[in-house]
Amino acid sequence: MSRDVPLDQTPVEETSQLVAFIRDGEKPPEQWKVGTEHEKIGLLAEDHAPVPYEGERGIASLLEAMAVEDGWRRIFEGQNLIALEKDGASITLEPGGQLELSGAPLRTIHETCDEFHGHLDLVRRVSGPRGVIWLSLGINPLHEVEAIPRMPKTRYRIMREYLPTRGDLALHMMHLTATVQANFDFASEEDMVRKLRTALGLSPIVSALFANSSIVGGKASEFVSRRVHIWHHTDPDRCGLLPFAFEADFGYDGYVEWALDVPLFFIVRDGAYLPARGTTFREFMARGIDGHRPNLSDWNLHLTTLFPEVRLKRVLEVRGTDAVPSPLICALPALWKGLLYDAEARESAWALVAGHSFEERAAGLAAVSRRGLAAEIAGRPVRELAEELVAISGEGLRRIGHAGQRDADERSFLDPLRLQLESGRSPGEEILLRWEGDWGRSVSRLIEYARY
Repeated sequence: MSRDVPLDQTPVEETSQLVAFIRDGEKPPEQWKVGTEHEKIGLLAEDHAPVPYEGERGIASLLEAMAVEDGWRRIFEGQNLIALEKDGASITLEPGGQLELSGAPLRTIHETCDEFHGHLDLVRRVSGPRGVIWLSLGINPLHEVEAIPRMPKTRYRIMREYLPTRGDLALHMMHLTATVQANFDFASEEDMVRKLRTALGLSPIVSALFANSSIVGGKASEFVSRRVHIWHHTDPDRCGLLPFAFEADFGYDGYVEWALDVPLFFIVRDGAYLPARGTTFREFMARGIDGHRPNLSDWNLHLTTLFPEVRLKRVLEVRGTDAVPSPLICALPALWKGLLYDAEARESAWALVAGHSFEERAAGLAAVSRRGLAAEIAGRPVRELAEELVAISGEGLRRIGHAGQRDADERSFLDPLRLQLESGRSPGEEILLRWEGDWGRSVSRLIEYARY
């Protein structure tokens, strides 16, 4: 989940302001960057219990140690330390204590990969002495929702009250799952449409490459990516593949009109979160909430609480993948960069999925959640589609290059995906092999394989 953004108190009176707000994110290609976000699931090393917020080994203590160790600025809610910020990046808490790095916008994958590994080094330095380990999995493999500590953030309390009214797995999403995501720029409305539509169409294939949540509650589930399944039982109002985005006249207006009719979770006034109680943004504009009128900060915050497979804010955010081991973390932004930032690659990638009906896209995503790379989409094996996609991205990265910068060729970041495809297995299937093993199920073997 994205961190909050700086306040803009400009009153919202017309829908055109909301469109303009998104349009203001446009950037020329020479300014395009990539931002990567990744979450980790923590456990106590000796007994694999969830990590609490309080105490010497708790999340708050870890955040404080990172602030001291590496000069991060502390962010509090009341007396509770809930986030850190530094140089355009932030370290934040998800509802169940998952730790997220929202990386700074960076020009090259080399930079974003260096950022990730620097973050991991910091996390290990402060976590190791406290007996805390972090897992590269898309879901907590050992614990049910009821066992997970709740982080003391008011926004999460409001979400915990609201989301279960919309989906029966909403609390699983909040407290058990972890993801890796990437953010991309767009130059114009037409460029945004092409990128968003292509990314939505490709999302099931990419989800299969990164499917990595097969062990749930201490046993093998019926899914290679239980996380993908969970997201589609969270909130139909704000999640999914956005069928309207495939319509010929789709643009900024179409996304805004959809977002206007999604209920808000909350608004923020004087630092306090106020529940919206099911009020849509359109209704907020018409009659307010408890005497408060909307401003652009409310709109910005609302955009960050929509959870489609690809999200439009002032950047495009691709969201469909599980947290994965370190090499695949760097592969995710590289894959999407090659596909979205090179026009020829984008057209070739879109051609792979352009003929699919929306029903085929949705059925493909459901199949991927259960079978990963072994699934089919519209009658074609996902593994074949993924092989073509990785090849297309590689050519896109070759054409983009970054002349004069460190190692202009970024194609090597796709090598972990090529190895994955050679095996024919999604990461979650590899996890199952470690879990089952030749000598029966082994928690220690699973943890050793999955820890960062």
